[in-house]
Amino acid sequence: MSKQKNQEYVEVWEDNVKIQDLLIAMTLCIALSLGGYIVAPGEAPQPLIFGLIGGVIGFIISSIIIKPKRKISYLEKEER
Repeated sequence: MSKQKNQEYVEVWEDNVKIQDLLIAMTLCIALSLGGYIVAPGEAPQPLIFGLIGGVIGFIISSIIIKPKRKISYLEKEER
C-alpha cells in the first residue's frame, strides 16, 4: 500500500478501515440508537428495546451504504 493510501486507513481489531467510513457508520449507529432511546415511551424496558432496535437499523444501513474495500484473490495450488 502506498504511504498516502495507508494514511487514510486506521487499524481496528487487526483490520484496516477507512477513517471516513468508520465515522459515517459510528454517527449513524449512535444517532439512531440515541434517537430510539429518546423517542421511546417512559416505561422501564421500552427505551432499552428502542435503543437496541435503533442500533440494529443503523448497522443495517451502514452495511448497505459502505461497501467492503477488500479484493480477495485465490491462488491455485501448484502441482508437483
